[in-house]
Amino acid sequence: MEAIVHAGIPEAKVAAVISNDPQAAGLAFARRHGIVAEVINHRDFADRSGFDRALSECIDRHQADLVVLAGFMRILTPEFVRRYAGRLINIHPSLLPAFPGLHTHRKALEAGVKLHGATVHLVSAELDAGPIIVQAAVPVEEDDDEARLAARVLAVEHRIYPQALRWLVQGRVEVDGLRVRVRKARTGSIALLHPPEDLGD
Repeated sequence: MEAIVHAGIPEAKVAAVISNDPQAAGLAFARRHGIVAEVINHRDFADRSGFDRALSECIDRHQADLVVLAGFMRILTPEFVRRYAGRLINIHPSLLPAFPGLHTHRKALEAGVKLHGATVHLVSAELDAGPIIVQAAVPVEEDDDEARLAARVLAVEHRIYPQALRWLVQGRVEVDGLRVRVRKARTGSIALLHPPEDLGD
């Protein structure tokens, strides 16, 4: 969330920061930057549906065009997802569809993958699924542990989330089923090979 605010997307304004955790550090950050910060504590509700209804009411009061999940660890009901279909955005610390859910860096290390990364996607009712807007890959090094790998992934998360939101507010994202096209996005042909090819002596 802080990376999005610091990116200063000219076409966008952060309408509000809403958290289900009264102690979330992002609330204080938002207030310091003149952004409305609200708490909808999930512990105040008997069930997930009641919480989601209250969250929706709060979002709608702020007339948000996009609902951007950043460090929001609650599973949302299908009704909530349908309400904001096409404008509910999430970032996940893996190259989806690989490693949905929690502990993605541990799963990547245990699986022995050579590339790991992050995905920005439109949210569907299925956990950590939906049309992919952008992904970034990082190499998995031989001496990586969860902390080192997580730090490398976080660095690219801070780059690709503001970029994806910039494309969205500029109206450049076109969705066809599960496929996303970004108009006028530069396409690269460079492939990352890791470990690098042995070119000999």
